[in-house]
Amino acid sequence: MNYRKSEAKAASRAQFRGVWAAIHTPFTAGHELDEAGLRQNMRHYTDVLHVDGIFCAGTMGEFWALTKEERKRVVEIVVEEARGKCKVIAHTGHHAPDETVDLTNHAADVGADFAVVINPYYPAASDDAIYEWFAYVSARTHIGIWMFDTPFSGVALSAAVTARIARLENVCGIKVSRPLDHYAQVQKLCGDEIVLSHPSETEFLHLMRSHGMKVHMSSAAPLLMQVADYTPIRDYAELALQGRFRQAQAIRDGIQPLREVHEKWMRGPWLEHKVIPVAHLKGWAGLLGLAAGPVRPPLLPLTPAERETLQADLERVGLLARIAAPA
Repeated sequence: MNYRKSEAKAASRAQFRGVWAAIHTPFTAGHELDEAGLRQNMRHYTDVLHVDGIFCAGTMGEFWALTKEERKRVVEIVVEEARGKCKVIAHTGHHAPDETVDLTNHAADVGADFAVVINPYYPAASDDAIYEWFAYVSARTHIGIWMFDTPFSGVALSAAVTARIARLENVCGIKVSRPLDHYAQVQKLCGDEIVLSHPSETEFLHLMRSHGMKVHMSSAAPLLMQVADYTPIRDYAELALQGRFRQAQAIRDGIQPLREVHEKWMRGPWLEHKVIPVAHLKGWAGLLGLAAGPVRPPLLPLTPAERETLQADLERVGLLARIAAPA
């Protein structure tokens, strides 16, 4: 981090822009952390896809299935590989507040730019209790902290408690994974205090044009829907940031078939079965040549039939052909 605690809000406004990718954690066939694979993937994200930032050890990173030591090691590797190339926001949330403090301070110590913290999700807590939990963490950390409001946690942060938490000194952003009317309500209450972002690539351009959003922070779409010499999300984001919305819209609309495949595999499992789609992400990433490996229990792997269908879908929309063409 290159700012003081008191400067976290200003640093967040200055440094969050463009396209940030929420990355998976690759494992070996024996379910060990694949450090070499993570480094290989990071070089692809930074040197080939040119992402503006990395969100690591989050939901798509299977944080619940990692030991604390593994979570710290993931952050260390990501920071090392990202240095001088892109920003890093490390997920450091844990149901225990002192573990959250330890993970958050470690992320700051090893050079992460920001931390993002999922709300306490067990036991059930009132708005006042959730606020006190964030206040406890904030008082013991110095790095800029984003809230992480996601349906995956089973808890929804009300707009009122979000605005209250936003006033804490080093709380400087929120990933609002909620319906757009809730996003608008949060923006009205505290959009002048912290940075807001929504992880839907489908709504990204709309939110940039209609709500002034400047950063896609973050989803796996940037690493799944883009390959070497084909970075449409980055391309239309840069145009939109320049105010060239008509040109951005043309690129955005041009990837609709690919977007529909992404919605099927990365949103469908959750909407239809309440399954967090990490196995689907890893299956897709593996087809793109990225290190991925298995998921850890209790997540289930894709079936052979699902893998075949996923591959057929990616072939149908031409994404796999873009990888094969240069060779």
